[in-house]
Amino acid sequence: MKPARRLTAIIEREDDGFVALCPELDVASQGASIEEARVNLIEALTLFFEAAAPSEVARRLHDEVFVTQVEVPVG
Repeated sequence: MKPARRLTAIIEREDDGFVALCPELDVASQGASIEEARVNLIEALTLFFEAAAPSEVARRLHDEVFVTQVEVPVG
């Protein structure tokens, strides 16, 4: 069995579908539903790890990603 790595998936609605982003590697995908976008992101990440040279993975990988919310004044 291949080793696995836990990565972040940020999924947001865009028009009639959803966009999924992995901020650690700046890899994105999309789908018609949240689940489809998530599955497509996993596929895109799997293909990235299969095709990318170890030096490219090391260059693009951000090990520390923090997801939070901020409050800002508007208007």
